[in-house]
Amino acid sequence: MTQMERVEALRPRNFGASYDWDELVQEDRVHHLLYTDAAIFDAEMRHIFGGTWVYLAHESQIPNVDDYVTAKLGLRPLIMTRDSDGIIRALYNRCTHRGTTLCRFEKGNKRSFQCPYHGWNFLNNGKLRGVPWAEGYGENLTRDPKFNLAQVPRVESYRGFIFGTLNASAPPIGEHLGPIRKPIDEWLDRNPGGKVVVCEANRIKYKGNWKLAYDNSGDGYHVLYSHRSLLETENRFVDENTEKGMSYYRTAPDEQPMYMQYMGNGHHFKDKRPNLQPRNGGLWAIESLHPGMEHVEQKLRRQFGDRADALLDLAGSEPVNINVFPNLSLLGNHIQVFQPVSFEETDTIWYGTRIEDVDGTIGADALNDINTLRMRTQEGFPNFGEVDDVTNFEQIQRGLRCQEDEWIYMNRGLGIPGRIHTLEDGTIKAPATDEMFMREYIKEWKRLMKAEPQLTIRREP
Repeated sequence: MTQMERVEALRPRNFGASYDWDELVQEDRVHHLLYTDAAIFDAEMRHIFGGTWVYLAHESQIPNVDDYVTAKLGLRPLIMTRDSDGIIRALYNRCTHRGTTLCRFEKGNKRSFQCPYHGWNFLNNGKLRGVPWAEGYGENLTRDPKFNLAQVPRVESYRGFIFGTLNASAPPIGEHLGPIRKPIDEWLDRNPGGKVVVCEANRIKYKGNWKLAYDNSGDGYHVLYSHRSLLETENRFVDENTEKGMSYYRTAPDEQPMYMQYMGNGHHFKDKRPNLQPRNGGLWAIESLHPGMEHVEQKLRRQFGDRADALLDLAGSEPVNINVFPNLSLLGNHIQVFQPVSFEETDTIWYGTRIEDVDGTIGADALNDINTLRMRTQEGFPNFGEVDDVTNFEQIQRGLRCQEDEWIYMNRGLGIPGRIHTLEDGTIKAPATDEMFMREYIKEWKRLMKAEPQLTIRREP
């Protein structure tokens, strides 16, 4: 029996064994303890952020051999690296000697990592390379794999998105993603070569539980009220017959052609594209005004003529919310990542993306113009919309301190005949303003919290 197996045998069978999960998660409501209890949060770090696939990074962040970027798996700090043999690894960012953070930089290119505490040096495949004054040890440490860096045992990519899990019995990533792959594919395939490159990020911290962000990721009910100032800003300089941004939420959003679809395994998809004009330029037509955009648009129209509409659409913020449980959202042109810090603190990171001229049909000058416009569209929501959302999250967390008022309700659309439909592929479809997605994803949360994942790490031999 390995030491890990011995530890597993001694560990309580479930951090939350004292809780009745079926009592805390009911058909139309969840208990506030899911958001306010530190023991439940600790259990999530094992059962959710260890027991299922978690988004870690994008391959474009480590495009070259020896590139690295730091990341997290729940609370576990990682070094995502493309090692000297080109293999993508998720190394624990923890020196095996005394446990200090090994790499204290966000990104770079290194063949090895030296511990800043005692100087132990590790190759970027995790193997211990050497230690200072090795004669002070009674053994050759580099020959014993127990001193090599721990790493996430299963790391897999789907079209550039890198996921990891500690659960040896988890299905392959493609199977785990299931039907949510289709909107991911569509999100990518609208770009040249079906790819994007990750850019720098907006980083926002809020004092609230990580699930508040995931609850909100598919919520169309709050838009008109929480984002009223954003809607007014988007439409400030247009006439009353023109609608920009999310104006389709203004009138009878339940009846709009947009919809919410639950895709299984906690994933869900809010599709607002049916609200657009089905033509090249339909996406750009609703893009709100940004500094200088009209000059770049005129330049592209002079250069490309009728083709300019399709190119301008590449800069437009696509109206989708593609949510991959537990910590990834693709919305607009952003890659949003939720990183739990504690039961009442979360980091939410909005990475921008740019396109590449993969077949040489755009040209360097026009590509720069499109990506400039794209950057401008990506500045909008994190600065004018996400601030509304994180304020809501913090106020919810504050309200949940009223312990005697125990329940959070998620019953919108429940029990209304003909409103919610199960499709042939098993996915579930409902109006974009319903809370069906929340009722369904929390079932997956409960299933994982009840399960007993066999978590492992590995080291290079």
